[in-house]
Amino acid sequence: MSKYDPLYDYLKRLPADVRDKTLTFAALEEILGFSLPNSAHRYREWWSNPTSTDDMHVQARAWLAAGWKVETANQRDKWVRFRRN
Repeated sequence: MSKYDPLYDYLKRLPADVRDKTLTFAALEEILGFSLPNSAHRYREWWSNPTSTDDMHVQARAWLAAGWKVETANQRDKWVRFRRN
């Protein structure tokens, strides 16, 4: 169980014909039920899609396990675009 499970659930429930989904940080926080950490606002690496499970952060496990990846994260404008794998 992870605190990012609500994101996993949200992405898994999106209809199969939805190929990408853009969420503001505020919308993502609403889904999660908590504020994103400062590192999500400061470090691009927080939004990375690692290929090795050794390097995978808990948040990346949520979107990758749901079958999605981060296509783009705009930390200045506070949004992220997920693309279905």
